[in-house]
Amino acid sequence: MTKPVTQRIGNIALLVENYDDAIAFYTSQLQFTLVEDIDIGDGKRWVQVSPPNCLGTNLVLTQATTDAEKQAVGNQAGGLVLMLLQTNDFWRDHKQMKANGVIFEEEPRVEPYGTVAIFQDLYGNRWDLIEPASDF
Repeated sequence: MTKPVTQRIGNIALLVENYDDAIAFYTSQLQFTLVEDIDIGDGKRWVQVSPPNCLGTNLVLTQATTDAEKQAVGNQAGGLVLMLLQTNDFWRDHKQMKANGVIFEEEPRVEPYGTVAIFQDLYGNRWDLIEPASDF
């Protein structure tokens, strides 16, 4: 008997300049949870962070080491929005993130797909904070 195909995106790697600075940003300013921080030798670590009460994909923070990786930090999507942080309460999270010093590029707007605003992470990657129009 053949198993049905079952797949999911387990984690997403995000290039960062410095593990500790990135952990501080994600856990303090975005209120993410530090899931794992394991020393794997040679200055490398396995670092995972996750939004509160997340039931899925984590971010794996990967410290850039090569010149190409260092050039890509903060621009992994070529200037487009890289990630979408979904929430069940846009205004609560928007207010908290602003209070924590997160930089928003625009005022919140209501679109057919939900309430959304673009913000930047520590390195300038662009994210959407979004409360979808339908439950998630």
